[in-house]
Amino acid sequence: MNWITNYVRPRINSIFSRREVPENLWKKCDECGVMLFHRELSDNQMVCTSCNHHMHITPRARFEALFDGGVFTEVEVPEPVADPLKFRDQKKYPDRMKAAQKKTEETEAMLVARGEIGRTPIVATAQDFSFMGGSMGMYVGNAIIAAAEEAVKLKRPLVLFSAAGGARMQEGILSLMQMPRTTVAVQMLKEAGLPYIVVLTHPTTGGVTASYAMLGDVHISEPNALICFAGPRVIEQTIREKLPEGFQRAEYLLDHGMLDRVISRTAMRDELIKIIRMLMKQPPQVVGDLPAPTPDEAQNDESAAETAADTAEQTS
Repeated sequence: MNWITNYVRPRINSIFSRREVPENLWKKCDECGVMLFHRELSDNQMVCTSCNHHMHITPRARFEALFDGGVFTEVEVPEPVADPLKFRDQKKYPDRMKAAQKKTEETEAMLVARGEIGRTPIVATAQDFSFMGGSMGMYVGNAIIAAAEEAVKLKRPLVLFSAAGGARMQEGILSLMQMPRTTVAVQMLKEAGLPYIVVLTHPTTGGVTASYAMLGDVHISEPNALICFAGPRVIEQTIREKLPEGFQRAEYLLDHGMLDRVISRTAMRDELIKIIRMLMKQPPQVVGDLPAPTPDEAQNDESAAETAADTAEQTS
C-alpha cells in the first residue's frame, strides 16, 4: 500500500464517478434573496413562497395554470410583413427576431388561446416580456384583433394579460398604429356586450398602457407591478422632483382609483372565474362539480362551439 493506492486512485475514481448536477435546480429570489427549489417555484406559478415576489412567467405557463386541466387551444394569428422598414440598429431587425424566437421558443410576443376556466368558456391572450420586452408591433395588434374576433364569434369574454415596454421601435409608425387598431378591437367586444378583463403584470408601460391595457371593463393587477406611460426615472428627470414611495406601482394606482383589484397570481384564476361568471350573468361556480376536461373533450367542446357560432351567423 502506498500513496498512489491510498490517495490518487480513490481521487481519480471520485472525479470520474461524480454525477453532474443541473445548474437550474435552484433559483434566487430577486427581492428577498431566498434560494427556491425550481419545482416548488414552478408549482407556485413563479411566485416566491417567502416574500410573495412575482417573477416572470411565460404566457404558455400562465395558460397551463389558468385553464381547466391546463388544456387550451391556440388561436391562429395572421402573420404581418416581416421587416417593413428594413430597420437596422446594432443588429438587423430579422436577426433580433430570430434571437428572441430562439430564446423564448415562441413565434412572437403574444399568445392567444381559447378554453375553459372553472367550466366557463373564455378567450385569453398574454404578452411575453422576455420576447423583445413584450413590445407592441404589428403581430401584437393582429393578435388582439384575432382574440377579439374569436371572442365575438364564440360569444365569450376576453381576458388579456399585459406585459410590455411599449411600442416596438423597429416598426416605427406601424407599431404606433396598433394603438387605434386595438382600440377598435376592444370596441367590437363592447358592442357585442362581452366582458373585456385586463390583468396588468410587471411591467406594463408606454403605448400599451395608452391603449388596450387601460380600456377594460375590469382592471386587475399583480402585486407591485409597474404600470405607467413614462417611467418614474423619466418623470423625475423632467420635473426635477422626488416621486412618492411606490409611485406607479399597482398598490399606488389602486389607492388612486386606476385599478379595481390587486390579486396574487396564485389567487388570480379563482378571482377571474367569479368576475367572469358575474359579468356573464351566470350562477356562481360550484367547486368540484365536474372534473377538468381531457384534451379530447376540450377539442369536442371547441368544435361544438364553433359550429353553433357558424349556425348563428347564417341564421342572422
